[in-house]
Amino acid sequence: MGEQVTLAGLTNALLSEEGERRRIVAIAGAPGSGKSTTAEQLKDRLNARRAGVADVFPMDGFHYDDMVLNARGHRARKGAPHTFDLDGYRTALERLRADGGREVAVPVFDRSIEIARAGGRIIEPSTRIVLTEGNYLLLDEPGWRDLGDLFDLTVMVEASEEVLIGRLTERWMGFQLDPEAMVRQMEGNDLPNMRLVLAKSRPADLVLRSDA
Repeated sequence: MGEQVTLAGLTNALLSEEGERRRIVAIAGAPGSGKSTTAEQLKDRLNARRAGVADVFPMDGFHYDDMVLNARGHRARKGAPHTFDLDGYRTALERLRADGGREVAVPVFDRSIEIARAGGRIIEPSTRIVLTEGNYLLLDEPGWRDLGDLFDLTVMVEASEEVLIGRLTERWMGFQLDPEAMVRQMEGNDLPNMRLVLAKSRPADLVLRSDA
């Protein structure tokens, strides 16, 4: 298990190690762990102390479109590892890591319409710290584990299974699903994805608790 760290401590560590080379920081966690919020908060903290130094690159932008998932019979499992364009995500990471002095456009997933928007975010050439976040960045399965050589630092955002289930339930209540639809979503997709991350993620360099 990696060393436990706070958001403030992680901010200090990243700024203290800053150099000319761009760094890729992977922020992983189970659904409901708060990894996306953590990444945005970390970006804000870093940029408050050094303007423009950091930006967020979400893995969720590489969801396959619903048309593809429907054709493959995978729509009900949207969010599982096989429903992402892993090769596309890796290619974007490689471009960012190459740090070629050009902006890199990356897709961003719009949860309100369940669609990834191509070119939804621009990572500027001046960005020195790229915070990439996603459920499966440390998944110990073929293809996913090979991402490891592209990360300079890995962080796992952790919470207890009880807290994760509570957060996921609250999330879907916000969409006003009926009880049957909520059970179907949770038991058929969210909870299996959550348990996969908890059971099969490789150890991270650092661990950040989001339920402390």
